[in-house]
Amino acid sequence: MSPLSQQDNAVFRLSSRVQVVPICHGSGDVAGAVRDLWLKQRFDCVALPLPASVEDTVEEGIRQLPVIGIVVLPEPDRNERPECSYVPLDPCQPVIAAIRMAIEEGIDRAYIDRDVTAYDPTEYPAPDPYALKSVSLASFSGAALPFLPYPKPHSQRWSRIKWMAFKLHELELDYDSILCMCAVEDWPWLRDAYQNRRPYEVPEALEGRPALHLVEPRTLYFLLCELPFLTELYERRRIEARSDAQLSVDGIKELLLETRLRWLATRPAHLQQESNWVTPQLLQMYLQYVRNLALCERRLTPDLYTLALAAKQFAGDEFAVTFLETAKSYSYEPDEAVRAAFPPYGIGLGRLESPDGHVATAKNRLGSTPLSWRTLSLKPRQEPGKRRRWAYRWNPLGQCSWPPEDNRIEGFTAHVREQSKALLGEDLARVDKFTTSIRDGIDMRETLRHWDPRQKSADLYVKEIPPSRGTVEIVVFIFEVPADREKFSWQATWYAEHVEESTLCFYASPFLENMVGPGIGQSQYGGTLFLFPPRPIPDIWEDPRLDFARTLEERLIAGAALHSQEKHITLVSPVPPPARWRHIARKFERRLIPISLLRFSGQTVARLRRFHVLNGHEIRSFAGQFIQG
Repeated sequence: MSPLSQQDNAVFRLSSRVQVVPICHGSGDVAGAVRDLWLKQRFDCVALPLPASVEDTVEEGIRQLPVIGIVVLPEPDRNERPECSYVPLDPCQPVIAAIRMAIEEGIDRAYIDRDVTAYDPTEYPAPDPYALKSVSLASFSGAALPFLPYPKPHSQRWSRIKWMAFKLHELELDYDSILCMCAVEDWPWLRDAYQNRRPYEVPEALEGRPALHLVEPRTLYFLLCELPFLTELYERRRIEARSDAQLSVDGIKELLLETRLRWLATRPAHLQQESNWVTPQLLQMYLQYVRNLALCERRLTPDLYTLALAAKQFAGDEFAVTFLETAKSYSYEPDEAVRAAFPPYGIGLGRLESPDGHVATAKNRLGSTPLSWRTLSLKPRQEPGKRRRWAYRWNPLGQCSWPPEDNRIEGFTAHVREQSKALLGEDLARVDKFTTSIRDGIDMRETLRHWDPRQKSADLYVKEIPPSRGTVEIVVFIFEVPADREKFSWQATWYAEHVEESTLCFYASPFLENMVGPGIGQSQYGGTLFLFPPRPIPDIWEDPRLDFARTLEERLIAGAALHSQEKHITLVSPVPPPARWRHIARKFERRLIPISLLRFSGQTVARLRRFHVLNGHEIRSFAGQFIQG
């Protein structure tokens, strides 16, 4: 936010001694803007939109920052349920940040809000404060002016505004320069009440005394206006005396990088190699997608739901779960002595749980934007104890595949077969000098090779690709070279359940070591052989005719060459086929068509390599509840 201009002063200055700053509660950007204003002008008093009854308790909690606390104000019970209001001691709240700066600089604080027995909150969906980075405060507040909710006559909100105006007149008697912080939805009527000296009502009696408590770390997300991870970044920047002007955006980037580190650290050893597809390029696409989702919701910055939804769509459920856990992490925790002195409360959406387990309806005195629940289906990684129990109950006499994964890899295999046919045709291409037809296109390589700069005109060469003869029956995928026999200790041959499936031979990681659900094991291909149309073949891992193969890759290629009825075999691998593989194919009078695995995205390869084994066909009825997309 830019410093106050002459136009801002004309709009927000109530008198020669009082200047109002409209703020949006719950924004780190607004807190930074208030700090910038504080550094450019000198005030001898700051007026705050909080009642005087919470002054001592709030400032005691602020002195404990960055440990997060909460000031609870009890209220009369309604409908046989306890009620209360609370003040969040959040360092990113503009009001709390202003009190913190005033305490550090020895500037007087005046709590000018009116005490009420039962607080009545005003919910106003304020514009995204990120706009303050490019527009002035006057423009921001002026644009919101036509949409501000008018205070109803005789309402609690109107009586509070008139009391704050009266308190400002009192403060003018003692101070020469007063900064009044006021909610953006109240400032036009505060100006009116101040200038017209509206009659006020005295404060009401409180139900009980305000009390300071800590907050359960697992519920901080419901209290803090920014994500707990971003709040921690704000505190670190403050301690290190570094700028946080762009932290609302740069913090999301740091959150992504930290999530990626934690996600990689929790990946099983046999999945480490496939995790490199979460690249900076993918994260850049993720950020662009998040920006578009936020704009569709008429916001400039995304909320946690938007960030988690995009994480799931780009990197899967496990990454999204890790993202949520990272976003809600906050490392500044109190010691045992502080926890004993201020028992922690649990916070929910409109709920407050006391240490003894009683739940009360709670209202935030520094909240304006209404919140709501949104549903996002995620399948987290199961606990090790559950996975061991599921593996122990496995029935070795029954296993089958998961049909959605079968359809996915069969479709990809069909795509590879079509590419193989195109490569077969290119091998038979014929190049001739152009006469009357360009046939299948101009061959630029031959044209440039025969080009003579001394001639006025150059001859064009065209290519003709004849229809490919034959087809490709077997496609072999090699995902890792060399293959580790200990890692891929499970070798099997599966036969098709119907005519749309291939006969499958593979070596993979043992699924019992990675159970994801009851009767559901997850494995990873090291290499596969797809034979289509399907037909029964002997198990290549037990066939003595293939005992000459020294490695898993060689045995898979030898099995493909032995059972292929077509001359050509497609081989998809991360490295060019070595002479040993080609020699095995020639031994059975077959020819390999190499296709680089690097032609396909790492994310696609990672999804194809991961497959699930079900302990019987009946498991398919509920497997979707545990298998990640």
